[in-house]
Amino acid sequence: MAESDEQKSMLYKLKPVTDRLPAVTRPEGHVHFRTKMMWIVLILVLYFAMTNVVIYGLDASQRIDLFAQYRAILAGAQFSLMHLGIGPIVTGSIIMQLFTGAKIIKLNLKDEDDKAVYQGTQKLMVIIMIVVEAVPQVYGFMEPSAKFSLGMNSLLPGNGAGLAKLLIVAQLIVGSYLVFLMDEVVSKWGIGSGISLFIAAGVAQAIFTGSLNWHPADSALPISASNAPAGTLPKTIYLFQHMSAPQLANGGYERIFLAQPNPMVALIGTIVIFLFVCYTESSRIELPLAHGGARGARGRYPIKLIYASNIPVILMAALLANVSMFSMLFFNHPSFENVPLLGHNTLLGYYDAGATRPSGGLAYYLSNVNGVGEWLLPLLSNQYLGATGLDKSRLQIGIHVIVYVSVMIIGSILFAKFWIETTNMGPEAVAKQIESSGMQIPGFRRDPRVLKRVLERYIPVVTVISGATVGALAAGADLIGTVGNASGTGVLLSVGIMIQLYDAIGREQMMEMHPVLRGFFGGE
Repeated sequence: MAESDEQKSMLYKLKPVTDRLPAVTRPEGHVHFRTKMMWIVLILVLYFAMTNVVIYGLDASQRIDLFAQYRAILAGAQFSLMHLGIGPIVTGSIIMQLFTGAKIIKLNLKDEDDKAVYQGTQKLMVIIMIVVEAVPQVYGFMEPSAKFSLGMNSLLPGNGAGLAKLLIVAQLIVGSYLVFLMDEVVSKWGIGSGISLFIAAGVAQAIFTGSLNWHPADSALPISASNAPAGTLPKTIYLFQHMSAPQLANGGYERIFLAQPNPMVALIGTIVIFLFVCYTESSRIELPLAHGGARGARGRYPIKLIYASNIPVILMAALLANVSMFSMLFFNHPSFENVPLLGHNTLLGYYDAGATRPSGGLAYYLSNVNGVGEWLLPLLSNQYLGATGLDKSRLQIGIHVIVYVSVMIIGSILFAKFWIETTNMGPEAVAKQIESSGMQIPGFRRDPRVLKRVLERYIPVVTVISGATVGALAAGADLIGTVGNASGTGVLLSVGIMIQLYDAIGREQMMEMHPVLRGFFGGE
């Protein structure tokens, strides 16, 4: 039953604002499978088009990508309309989930009105996060070109540079909100999640180019044995063709298997991650079900090992990306350097000139580890230890690995629990879903409370295992390394997303052929 006016959350006061925000309307009835697939294809084409639309007015020589190390995970393309990617959407979701889990936001997500207020507030939070992430980047690390600023002087004499920066911020805001609307189109008119679709598309593109790019690593120089193709396979073939056996033995094999860019070990690591994620995605507990009204009608309710899907890792990656961005702002940006405790605090994180990866401090220990060249080889060889350029001891590198893996696992467990509670995947919600479909567990009374008690034996435990598994897989994948700088987390996410999309397409086809199944799968 809905709450009385006196008990309603304060967020209801935001309804006049949230109800007027641009949004994608829900379909009034069932959307046919072909229509859903058409929307997915159209949104993917639009996504890739936006990644190739460069922000107008930027100075190419004075721009730094704060999200460079998380680019594949955030599904964005640097200095394009998709520069912020899904970062603001995921960050807004994190804040809303944390506030709901901590009971700061008192909303009952099982009540339709409360759920609508939650979703409207989340949309407003996304807009706020777009501004919060766009403004510091533009005013600190994305300078407008002199020609663009001079042109703006004719519109606002004496303040052309300021107007130019505002226009760049406006482009980022428009691009990011379009991403949010595209995600809504996929969620309401397509299949699955737009966020997941963009991640998979971006990672697939990175892996493809990282494996098959035949252009030289340094495009300013002609291709040669010392400037081989950047892609793993062209690089390997070229070096085998143009190096003698003694040359291969004296450093050639090391370049092929270990040296950046895109060493063979990264391609092998990508394949291993792919196979391992496929195995874990197929692991599940299946509860036997029987239909209460149709004798002999039986089925199974699968509780997958990756029950919370890959969402916890997406949330963790976005959280760490924001930690990296704000630590860099507080250390380098003149407007933040004088902030008490945080400004230019080396304990929070410090950066070398022009670098986007932290060189030390808390931000360093929370940053991702990209392949064996950043931890295993330095631990084994003094030559690689000096080549990292970070002046770190083996103990510091070891602590970095341990802290990063631990944070990924613990954070993913927490986000998995939040996600299950806010998406009606908990024991009570699943029990009602099974009961409403007419199914029951054989040998137990047909009662949602009985179903709930049975499911409570499995779902909470599997949720923790699910979060720990995806966190450990993501961190382990980062330690191995991947081609195309897709990051191990990106590969983990894309493989899981494609498997889940395949399953979702299968369910949609089943519901298209057997409409009676729509109620069980939550369709309309």
